[in-house]
Amino acid sequence: MNQKQSLITAAILGALTVTIGAFGAHALRPALEAAGRLDTFETAVKYQMYHTLALFLTGLLQFHWFHPLFNRASLAFLLGTIVFSGSLYTLSLSGVTKFGAVAPLGGALLIAGWLFLALGITKNPAKNKKI
Repeated sequence: MNQKQSLITAAILGALTVTIGAFGAHALRPALEAAGRLDTFETAVKYQMYHTLALFLTGLLQFHWFHPLFNRASLAFLLGTIVFSGSLYTLSLSGVTKFGAVAPLGGALLIAGWLFLALGITKNPAKNKKI
């Protein structure tokens, strides 16, 4: 993902995160509490927001320092968020525990995003340039 795509995607994910979080806190709360899945749903919302912010900051960083690894970081953050939070949302709402087995794959993608970001910063030829 290039810098513009990262920023636009992060903005959309941010709005979606607030919407999902509000929906879960109000309309879905009784059902989530009855199923014992409120904590799982809240974890999905938190990780979605954390990595939405990471995606946004990666997009901003791409304007100052460019490295192809930043594109990989952005993509890993996006895919990791979809897989990790998506599997937890699905688990919370459906009660099908098999979806919980998918979450570690999303977590691995999120970790990869952070590692791509770190590598992109260390390998950047303009690393002495002030941000």
